Amino acid sequence: MDKDDKEYEGNERIQYADPIGEMIKKAENDGQFDNLPGKGKPLYLGKNYLNPDEKQLYKTMKDNHVLPKWVELANEIDHIKKELLTLDGEERLKKIKIINKKIKAYNYACPPSLQRNKIME
Repeated sequence: MDKDDKEYEGNERIQYADPIGEMIKKAENDGQFDNLPGKGKPLYLGKNYLNPDEKQLYKTMKDNHVLPKWVELANEIDHIKKELLTLDGEERLKKIKIINKKIKAYNYACPPSLQRNKIME
């Protein structure tokens, strides 16, 4: 490694390329998902797709209009993000800190595939 390489070490960000995601986005933009059978209809996963131990828990929560904590946090995050549109300066920075704190709690509670990135100013 020569002197010039050391100057840039740590200053450059490595860009992550998601080839599968890019292929899906391209297909989506080309309209390849527009006429799929069942589009817009609920997904039927069968009677036994849930873990039997969790099935009763989810039914009880649904019957009592209780949301999992991560769903509540997601709703709060989305609501605060809308508020950001009208704010600037110090108030905006405070809201961003609040959002990022909620995103951290959300990421600990939600399924891994639904995790969110923190927002930057």
